[in-house]
Amino acid sequence: MNDDHATPEALGGLTDMQRRVTQQDGTEPAFANAYWDHHEPGIYVDVVSGQPLFSSVDKFDSGTGWPSFTQPITPEAIRTRRDWSLLVPRTEVRSSAADSHLGHVFRDGPRTAGGLRYCMNSAALRFVHRDDLVAEGYGEHRGIFADDDESDQKGRAE
Repeated sequence: MNDDHATPEALGGLTDMQRRVTQQDGTEPAFANAYWDHHEPGIYVDVVSGQPLFSSVDKFDSGTGWPSFTQPITPEAIRTRRDWSLLVPRTEVRSSAADSHLGHVFRDGPRTAGGLRYCMNSAALRFVHRDDLVAEGYGEHRGIFADDDESDQKGRAE
């Protein structure tokens, strides 16, 4: 599904946690979510709209208990805004199509990959395995995984 917007049907299909995270700017528990320790090759899409957001090639273990990435698939996939909800300024990350709350971006990521850490909520994401990209309508992203070489899968995060 790649609707690139939030439909009533899509919102109605969300779990309570997915709704709390994406629609009410919530945060799921660290280390108790689907993708913090997930290592399969593929892309992560907005659970609401199906918009492609992040790639496993850019995923790294930040030690925080949430899935972390060095960059989005394209800069246009996300938008950011200032978040003062904790009385300390943070930068919130939202999907550009459905306006889903995804998480936050911090400046403590791997220096060799640009220094950013996109710390996302698994509940805001749906994983599409590399082998299923074409069948699920994401064939244009196959090039991210050229050759399926182990060194390619380590990606730009190292």
